[in-house]
Amino acid sequence: MHNFGEWLEHFAWVQKIGTTAWLYSSISVIHYFTLFVMVGCAVIVDLRMLSLAARRQPVVQFARQVFPWMWTAFGLAVFSGLLMFTTDAGDYLPDTVFRVKMSVILLAVISAIVIQRKVPEWGAQPKLPGAAKVAAVISIILWIGSILAGVEIAAISGLG
Repeated sequence: MHNFGEWLEHFAWVQKIGTTAWLYSSISVIHYFTLFVMVGCAVIVDLRMLSLAARRQPVVQFARQVFPWMWTAFGLAVFSGLLMFTTDAGDYLPDTVFRVKMSVILLAVISAIVIQRKVPEWGAQPKLPGAAKVAAVISIILWIGSILAGVEIAAISGLG
């Protein structure tokens, strides 16, 4: 075993996931569903900040309703993603496209944290400031980028 990824792949529970089609498929479904919920929640808050969704509801109230769903989905997506990752960790770790995907996801999550922390301040103003709208556009771009990077892993690297 030359690296951490190959070492990880040798655990019995990892091999069970990797060799049991229904189990791996179930984890994949959970992963993709929770990703859809997570990204959907983040983007709908961004769209609200851009006044393109839920305009009748104050941005702070809307964000407070949506963010718990987003973070719950995020936790499940991370857990299911880690389970999927372990089955081919030795291939994924050195892969450039995988690293780009994880980097873009990290930036998108940081963006979501910043937005969640700033929404009360921005929402207290008579009109959302330009910084809020810029943050929303950047967030949307990052989430779209993370999805595209995830899709490209299989297309470019043949992994997944």
